[in-house]
Amino acid sequence: MITNVDRKFNRGDLIMAEKKIPVTVLSGYLGAGKTTIMNHILHNRGGLKVAVIVNDLSELNIDAGLIQESGGLSRTDEKLVEMSNGCICCTLREDLLREVEKLAKENRFDYILIESTGVGEPVPVAQTFTYIDEEQGIDLSQFCKLDCMVTVVDAYSFWHHYSSGETLLDRSQAVGEDDTREVVDLLIDQIEFCDVLILNKCDLVAEEDLAELEGVLRALQPRAKLIRTSNGQVDPKEILNTSLFDFEQASQSAGWIREMEAPAHTPETEEYGISSFVYERPRPLHPQRLMAWMQEWPEEIVRAKGIAWLATRNHFAQSISQAGPSIQFGPAGLWAAALPQEERETLLREEPELAGSWDETYGDRMNKIVFIGIEMDRKKLMKSLDDCLLTDEEMALDWTEFPDPFPNAASEQLEQMAH
Repeated sequence: MITNVDRKFNRGDLIMAEKKIPVTVLSGYLGAGKTTIMNHILHNRGGLKVAVIVNDLSELNIDAGLIQESGGLSRTDEKLVEMSNGCICCTLREDLLREVEKLAKENRFDYILIESTGVGEPVPVAQTFTYIDEEQGIDLSQFCKLDCMVTVVDAYSFWHHYSSGETLLDRSQAVGEDDTREVVDLLIDQIEFCDVLILNKCDLVAEEDLAELEGVLRALQPRAKLIRTSNGQVDPKEILNTSLFDFEQASQSAGWIREMEAPAHTPETEEYGISSFVYERPRPLHPQRLMAWMQEWPEEIVRAKGIAWLATRNHFAQSISQAGPSIQFGPAGLWAAALPQEERETLLREEPELAGSWDETYGDRMNKIVFIGIEMDRKKLMKSLDDCLLTDEEMALDWTEFPDPFPNAASEQLEQMAH
């Protein structure tokens, strides 16, 4: 059978016409199967001359060794670049820039495949290909184009990692001592920014459980193409020469963003009990009652993201972000209504949508939070959040006098925003 990859390479239409080497990046948590998928692609790439970059945190790049030993690369026509003891999304980012530029200038490869380390975040890697690095004077967009961002998810271990409550430091997988990321936050970062989601190891999971997980992934990432695989057996045309990548679209593809920006929420058939909704209220939250609510966070909520209006911090919007047991809450910036008059008027002229929803008393202050979950009782959840809002009597009181158990007092937030 002649694959899509064969046709593109044999005719030379896409690659030769643009004279830019397409790049596919594989992301995904440790053990998801990225190296297995990479080896499968290399053995079924339809004649493409490929350069491979494999990133590993350890000094010994085990994944690169596995790819080399598999025999998928020609030792004379192709190249394997090992990038070890660091992560290409941060500590080795400059090295990645130089290596890709060097490979592109050799002018002998049809494609570049990159396997990111399991603890790498995809956004910084994508930015490497879409922005000029002025410090090094390298503009990779002159030589290559980012074709496809792929995230590999381990169907068998996903829920274990998701609910572990562990940090990368706990698992000795951190990039450095100051890397305090939680495992679940990394999983979500990788899922919410991609063009293709490969759900691997499907043969190890019951169909009903697999269908539920797939539904959750589609809710978290509705834009990406979702592909089920076992043992990394994916058709190369699904991730090579796809022309799928668009930075702006990828940045806005997370399910919570889609839900937040939708003009109106239309409930879909809640297959396997997976649903989402936006909690939107133009009234501030009582900090003490909100803290109590968050301490008893409903287990059925898989993902939450949005902006909260806290009564005691009336000048600042508060960002709330949850994935599994990881809950983050903190300042997101000044409300437009808290800006100096001249700045506020300028902003309202430039953003008619903001002006259209402006409240005469409270301006743009609003609670707007997206919830994605399994078997959520929407009415019950909304009622429990409504109970956290200020009552009519409390609205008439001095809000600054309410007890506020959240860290970063308003004065500290002012200082933080100033810097």
